[in-house]
Amino acid sequence: MKYILDTNVLSEAVKTKPNRHVMAMLEKHQAEIATASPVWHELQYGCLRLPVSRKREIIESFLEDVIRQNIIIFPYDERSAKWHAQERARLAAKGQMPSYVDGQIAAIAKVNGLALVTRNTADFKIFTDLEVQNWHKGV
Repeated sequence: MKYILDTNVLSEAVKTKPNRHVMAMLEKHQAEIATASPVWHELQYGCLRLPVSRKREIIESFLEDVIRQNIIIFPYDERSAKWHAQERARLAAKGQMPSYVDGQIAAIAKVNGLALVTRNTADFKIFTDLEVQNWHKGV
């Protein structure tokens, strides 16, 4: 694996007009992508908040048949929790308070030696030695 995908990258695939560059990168790197358990939570939560509809059925199918069946979902484990705690303490001392879930995702990427792919690069640039990429070209 080379990449941990954030929610906003994985969700491109079910958009009516997905970003072409993101879709090309997903295809190119399909054997090298994974995601994180907090991202899985965000995807599930977003889906479950939708009213019962055709759109929700499509997203449920995508989550189950594409993501869960084909993409490794890395857990937020003891190593991730330790790195996350260290980073939260470091950042808090500087007056910076990133979202808790962003910290979890960053930690999972970092301790597993993976680049984090997200549209929200600014949210993750504050973490120590975390490789962050944006596949949303032209956005």
